[in-house]
Amino acid sequence: MRLPSESEWEYACRAGTTTPFAFGATITPQQVNYDGNHPYGGASKGSYRQTSTNVGSFPANAFGLFDMHGNVYEWCQDLYNKQLSSVPQDGTPTLAGSGERVFRGGFWPYEAWRCRSAARSGELPDLRSRGIGVRPARSWH
Repeated sequence: MRLPSESEWEYACRAGTTTPFAFGATITPQQVNYDGNHPYGGASKGSYRQTSTNVGSFPANAFGLFDMHGNVYEWCQDLYNKQLSSVPQDGTPTLAGSGERVFRGGFWPYEAWRCRSAARSGELPDLRSRGIGVRPARSWH
């Protein structure tokens, strides 16, 4: 088991789509756990739960994965690099950059735009927060 690379994480999140979210151009609080007071892409305001939720509380994406958008951020293997031009295109992790690691997916007290498939942030890996978790990946060799 290992952390997914950033590109593996985004591929799994998008689940074959090219829209900002696996569910389309926008999301609602019925699909994703985020602060519904801050919608994205012209969506209406919605509920704000003010806490994380159990995995599987919302619909899965087309790959059957739950909570890829919102709820808690998820660590990736990659070192954070603001310049995406140096990111490998073959799914391997970026190992050049700052000492920060990438995390993806959004976090329940934040705005919907932070839950987009392409949204990314970086932080030092010793950060401990109830808002960042892991989604292990398995290599099949």
